[in-house]
Amino acid sequence: LLVIYMKTLKWIIKSLIFGIVSIIVFNFLGVYVNLNVPINIYTILVTSFLRIPGLCMLIILINFI
Repeated sequence: LLVIYMKTLKWIIKSLIFGIVSIIVFNFLGVYVNLNVPINIYTILVTSFLRIPGLCMLIILINFI
């Protein structure tokens, strides 16, 4: 039971780190084409759990709609 809990916790932490880093990298690269994604809890959670498709969805929703 403890092993399953630790694996789940490890996956959550890795996902959150991936979400934060991917948003920051996109914001650094998006400066050149005038695109950005705000860094808040909602965008981090969407990017963490949906990964790259979530980041693409946020880019479309925030910048083009």
